[in-house]
Amino acid sequence: MKLPENLLKKLHVRNSENALRKLPNVSDLIDFTSNDYLGFSQSEVIFNQTHQFLIDHKYFQNGATGSRLISGNHPLYQVTEDYIARFYQTDAALIFNSGYDANVGFFSSVPQKGDLILYDELCHASIRDGIKLSNAKAYKFTHNNFEELETLIQRHKTTNIYVVTESVFSMDGDTPQLEELVVVCKKHDCYLVVDEAHALGVFGDKGEGLVQMLGLQEEVFARIMTFGKGLGCHGAAILGSNELKQYLVNFARSFIYTTGMSPHALATILHAYQFLDTNANSLVELRSNIVHFNQQKMLLGLKPMFVQSKSAIQSAIIPGNERVKRIAQQFQDSGFNVKAILSPTVPEGQERLRFCIHSYNTKNQITELLHSLTTFVF
Repeated sequence: MKLPENLLKKLHVRNSENALRKLPNVSDLIDFTSNDYLGFSQSEVIFNQTHQFLIDHKYFQNGATGSRLISGNHPLYQVTEDYIARFYQTDAALIFNSGYDANVGFFSSVPQKGDLILYDELCHASIRDGIKLSNAKAYKFTHNNFEELETLIQRHKTTNIYVVTESVFSMDGDTPQLEELVVVCKKHDCYLVVDEAHALGVFGDKGEGLVQMLGLQEEVFARIMTFGKGLGCHGAAILGSNELKQYLVNFARSFIYTTGMSPHALATILHAYQFLDTNANSLVELRSNIVHFNQQKMLLGLKPMFVQSKSAIQSAIIPGNERVKRIAQQFQDSGFNVKAILSPTVPEGQERLRFCIHSYNTKNQITELLHSLTTFVF
């Protein structure tokens, strides 16, 4: 059956703007694209430990599909959520099937009519989609501008104010001054919510994230930890009080009306966290590569074109869909898997190459990558 004309028109417009999204093929190029920062999705150790654990404990015999509130609450959920809560020094953790589900579930159910949500303008689409489903009013503030945030807080008198940010922003790779933000939120009795999707496995002594690295876990109302980046597996968890967990179980629709995970998925999450907890090598290698990347871009005079970042995400601003796509293709022709981020995913004029650094990249690969960038751009 033919697609409706109004939908076809939208596809044609996207195509005419050279911004039509297509599913990529699996690549054997040198990886500077994936979010698998620590290489856990490729870990033979985690893979083998997961399978042996399931066999030893016969957990595969207890699986049943269905919502966790009906038949899908496998015993491994409690084991894994308890481990995650201890790892993050928090009262409770509630697992969702994805970071998108977690953000949509939280923001659509927790802020109520009469409440106020104030969110950074660069917050992820999953946060924005959850806010759209909320009955609370919402306003964005300029990226990392806490003076503007405080003005908005003072201007809008309301029962509860939720302030939302990310510890590492997914497109820019930069981080907010969380200590300053905590001071603002405490001053005005606001509830601080931090999405740590791209900080897990990157910041903290054991990759716990930026909030815990700064010792601010007691000052944050909720943290959203997504496993599909640094942990290399499916799912996410919302961290907070036992009361928050109970509330989400009762009112977060993306939790209530979703089939629970399989025992294998839960065991993979558990063993990825255990590996993160006891093996520092990947963290050390990743951080060393991030330092090397930043040193090389300074030596080559590339720093002005990059967004300032000490995370695993490094973005070079190259305006124009045509130009940035051409340079990305040159990288791919040279053996590097580098992707262009086009408008409207980012604002027009902010098109970019987004480089993701990993523990398994070599120093020589990073040096060659940035030397190639100078050739392609200048």
